[in-house]
Amino acid sequence: MGGKRSPDSRRTHAERAGHGKALRNKVPRQSHKVWRLSRSDDRSRDPIKILEQSSRGRLRKLVPIRYGRMLQNPFAFLRGSAALMACDLARTPATGLRVQACGDCHVLNFGLFATPERHLIFDLNDFDETHPAPWEWDLKPLAASIVVAARSLRLSDRQARAAVLECVSSYRKHMRECSRLSPMEIWYEALDIETLIAEESNLKARKEEQQFADQARKHIAEHLFPKIAEAKEGGYRLVDQPPILFHERKGDFEGRAHAALAAYRQSLSDERKTLLDRYRLQDFALKVVGIGSVGTRCYVGLFISDEGHPLLLQFKEADRSVLEPYTIRSKYQNQGERVVMGQRLMQSSSDIFLGWARSKHRRDFYVRQLRDMKLSIPIAGMDSSDLARYTKRCGWLLARAHAKSGDAAGISGYLGKGDSFDRALGKFASAYADQTEHDHAVLVKAVRSGRIEAVRDE
Repeated sequence: MGGKRSPDSRRTHAERAGHGKALRNKVPRQSHKVWRLSRSDDRSRDPIKILEQSSRGRLRKLVPIRYGRMLQNPFAFLRGSAALMACDLARTPATGLRVQACGDCHVLNFGLFATPERHLIFDLNDFDETHPAPWEWDLKPLAASIVVAARSLRLSDRQARAAVLECVSSYRKHMRECSRLSPMEIWYEALDIETLIAEESNLKARKEEQQFADQARKHIAEHLFPKIAEAKEGGYRLVDQPPILFHERKGDFEGRAHAALAAYRQSLSDERKTLLDRYRLQDFALKVVGIGSVGTRCYVGLFISDEGHPLLLQFKEADRSVLEPYTIRSKYQNQGERVVMGQRLMQSSSDIFLGWARSKHRRDFYVRQLRDMKLSIPIAGMDSSDLARYTKRCGWLLARAHAKSGDAAGISGYLGKGDSFDRALGKFASAYADQTEHDHAVLVKAVRSGRIEAVRDE
């Protein structure tokens, strides 16, 4: 009646925790501290070649902007090099316990956004690379990103390590808590911003978090609409702002846009189709977003209701996850559907307009609102205590996201009650941060030598 149960679901909590603990014999927790390329790996590992491979199929005129943004500093490089990170993670020890992984887990892929009930929550917010994978393949890049970010803030190695330990310890402790919760309790867990503010004992931090919340509440279509659209010929049109926002008029662009919209509509449930039908499409334009996504086809759709209310939807191209070559093949034929389903599985609540489509040229897209109180917490200006407090929450959230799809008892059994794994990941994070700085320098050299072209934009 409830469908066939998996073998894991028939084992007790103690048995699953015991299995996780037994995995320490096969993959010692201290083995995770090592990041070191073998001589053959060092010779064959070409960061530029991997980046170029990940740029294939993108809009060629935009790829130099991607490299230009990655040139800024090692942290920007890390944010744009998910394919390189995936290649490296495949060389590291893994327990074999799989979860729905983010696939590009770094400190700026967490942030604020609105639930369908209009509550403001803090959660993971980027899922372009989501895919089933070892849980370590999210926690390790998150830890490394903390050290790279800390160095960009000119914090000491000791302070960087403290922030990593806060994050990993939080993940370990909350995974243990999740292992004792029911599946429904885990599913409903969320970090509401008002609760976080109320529980914050540091007055300065509380004030800053309130400011972030106020800022996020202004990140809605009604506020953005007047800045990027203008009235024209009885309707509205998006204003060209090259190279960030511009119209693409090759071939039958309007026809292709309407076909994509029709395909997207079919991915929605009936009640959300009704909601979407309250709006009429006005315009489509191409928008350059992020760092790692630059060059992929990302369109903004402007819609207006009969009463003149705006809706902005983002149609973002989705390719196969960077994790897929190193783990199992995706069960989804449409990569946009892969992103949507992974996002729904990892987040505590998701955008009501999430959907997917396939274009006439067989390109896959996922769709979401462009502005829905979404705000990444800026790390610029953070001191060591700010960073540690922030990364502690990131660890908490990642544990909850992994517990929704993975075996929390098994992972917790492996991690244990002590800080052995935490300290190991602290060492890995520092070593991989060194690797990131080296790879960033390789990119700088490649641009200077003319091997690749980079364009710096605002």
